[in-house]
Amino acid sequence: MTKIQSTGTAVITGTSAGIGAIHAGRFANNSYLIGVLAALFGALAWSLNFVVPFVIGDYSIFDFALFRFVIPAALGMLFLLFKRDATRALTKSDWLTAFLLGFIGYLAYFLTVAGAAIFAGPVIAPAFLGLVPVVLAIAGNLSRKVVSWRALSFSVLLTMVGLAFVNASIFDVTSMATARSPAIGILLAIAAVGLWTWFGLANQRALAARPGIDAHIWTALILAGGGLEMLAFGPIGLALGVFNIPQLGLGWENAAPLYFWGTALAIFASIGGALAWTFASQRLPVALSAQLLVSETIFGTIFGLAVHGRLPTIVEMGGLAVLTAGVIVTIRVFHGTTKA
Repeated sequence: MTKIQSTGTAVITGTSAGIGAIHAGRFANNSYLIGVLAALFGALAWSLNFVVPFVIGDYSIFDFALFRFVIPAALGMLFLLFKRDATRALTKSDWLTAFLLGFIGYLAYFLTVAGAAIFAGPVIAPAFLGLVPVVLAIAGNLSRKVVSWRALSFSVLLTMVGLAFVNASIFDVTSMATARSPAIGILLAIAAVGLWTWFGLANQRALAARPGIDAHIWTALILAGGGLEMLAFGPIGLALGVFNIPQLGLGWENAAPLYFWGTALAIFASIGGALAWTFASQRLPVALSAQLLVSETIFGTIFGLAVHGRLPTIVEMGGLAVLTAGVIVTIRVFHGTTKA
C-alpha cells in the first residue's frame, strides 16, 4: 500500500516492494520536480514586483496594491462560488487560517516592505529582504530537519556570498541619499523577513494538516482574505494620505500603466505566484522551497537592470553566478534526500 505524505513523497507501507516501489519512486521524483518548477515560477512571478515603482508613473505603490490584491480577491471569491460543493466542505478553521495567512503573507508583509522602501530607500530595503530565503531555510530545517546542517550550510553560504556581491553598494553615498531614516527602514525590512518566515512555516503546517485540500481552493481562500483585508485598510490609507488616486483620478490617460501593471501582476504574480507556492509547499520541505526563493533576487536583479538600461557590473555578475550556483546546489542536495 502506498501512503502519500504531506510533502508529496510516497512511502511504501505494505510488504510488497516490486512494482509498487518503482511507481512510488517515480511519483516522488515527479512530485519533487513539480515542486521545484512551481517554486521557481513563483519566484519569477514575484520578482516582477521589483519593477513596479518604475512603471506606474505618479501613482503610489499603495494605489498599485489595490489592483494587485483586490482583483485576485474578486477572482478568488468567484472561483469559490463556482466550487460551491467544495467550499461547503470547508470548516470555520479553514477560513480563519487562510484569512490569517492572507494577512501575514500579503497585507502585513506588503505594508512592512512598503515602509522599508519608503524609509530606507529602493536599494537598501530589497537587500535586507534578500535574507528571507536564508532565514526561512534555517527555520524550516529547525522545524522539520530533512537534510544535514552540513549539507544545508553550503547552499546557505553561497546565498549569503551572492547576496553580498549583488548588494555590495547598498551603503554607498547614492543609496544612502534616498533613505529618509535607514534605521526605521531596516527595522521594517527585518519585520518583513520575520513575517514571510512566519507565513512560509505556518502555510506548510496548515497544508500538512489538510492533506486532501485542493491547491486551487486553498490559494483562492488566501487571496480572498488578503484582498478583503486590503480593502479594509483603504480608509486608513486615505486618512494617512498614502493613496494618490484621489488626486490623479483613474482616467485612462493617467492610469493606463496602473491598469496594465496592476491587472498583469494581479493575475501573474498574485494568483500565479500564490498558486505556485501552494503547489511547492505541498511537495517540498520548507528549507528547500525557501532556498529556491533566492531565484527571486536573481530574476529581480535582471529585470531591474533591464529597467535601468544597463549591464551588470563585474561584482553583480559574480553575485548572480554565486546565487545561481547556490540554487543548483540546493536542488541537488534535496533531490538526493527525497530519493533516499
